[in-house]
Amino acid sequence: MELGYFAMPSHPPECGLKEGHDWDLQVLRWLDELGYQEAWIGEHHTAPWEPHPSPDLLVAQALLQTKNIRIGPGGFLLPYHHPAELANRVAMLDHLSNGRLNFGVAASGLPSDWAMFNVDGMSGQNRDMTREALEIILKMWTEPAPWTHKGKFWTVTKPDTMFDFLKPHIKPQQAPHPPIGVAGLSKNSDTLKLAGERGFIPMSLNLNPAYVGSHWDSVEAGAAKTGRKPSRKDWRMVREVFVADTDEEAWKLST
Repeated sequence: MELGYFAMPSHPPECGLKEGHDWDLQVLRWLDELGYQEAWIGEHHTAPWEPHPSPDLLVAQALLQTKNIRIGPGGFLLPYHHPAELANRVAMLDHLSNGRLNFGVAASGLPSDWAMFNVDGMSGQNRDMTREALEIILKMWTEPAPWTHKGKFWTVTKPDTMFDFLKPHIKPQQAPHPPIGVAGLSKNSDTLKLAGERGFIPMSLNLNPAYVGSHWDSVEAGAAKTGRKPSRKDWRMVREVFVADTDEEAWKLST
């Protein structure tokens, strides 16, 4: 088993945004010193207890202050980002990381976030947008110009060279792209089916055994569609762990 870290990040609402950000940055420095393999940073927009709306800001700072740990958003909420802009931003972040970037994506599960961005999550629109956005991002990174994607939610053009010198030129340092992780929360998660289909890293928030059991079923169902055989060693499982000197102290401090 390898050890990684996932941060919502979570902070009490009375904690200042910069104070919380600075604490998260310190934790990432400690994780690097302790030999953790990777860290993932979440994105939320309307959760006072999970207050960070821009994980790439924390990731960029942490990459400059660490040496070995792989770091990435865990994940970018794709319905809330223009895929062409995000493709360029993540590619640039990969260069800043010197190849230590992981690229996590998610569909978003907060009704309050859906409301802010006018996304119909109850009908599954968020999941459809996630699939389309990721398709566009991968095309931006791997398919030569010119092409135009005319989708349900976005129209994106990767133009040919214009005026002899203007052209799309931003690609990730890692070829063909950073490792992609897909976060799933709901039972029988559709986004984890996507992870199985494309061979991406499945990431589960372990709320209860029934949900987590259905998560691997989703990965396998998605993999079957494309003839893949997923490996459980790639599965990221998020669990809260309380560390203390004794079991008794841990129980006392965590209740």
